[in-house]
Amino acid sequence: MDDRRYGFEAFDCAPALRLEAHERVSTLQIEGLQQRALRLEATIEKLERRLWLAVYGIVGIILAQAVQSLLAVAP
Repeated sequence: MDDRRYGFEAFDCAPALRLEAHERVSTLQIEGLQQRALRLEATIEKLERRLWLAVYGIVGIILAQAVQSLLAVAP
């Protein structure tokens, strides 16, 4: 369809420009939030790995002490 209607040129009105600007800002904000969420998820995964490593380390120490005490009791 032609942009010209009834002999007038097409133009953008102020409310339409404000709405378009608001949509662009909203899109940028959503993209920023998504990027932050991805970074936060990666950080949580790293923290989870470290936590499990600490748990396995503590269990290993407890088992080592149990084996050591059993060896000390048995002649």
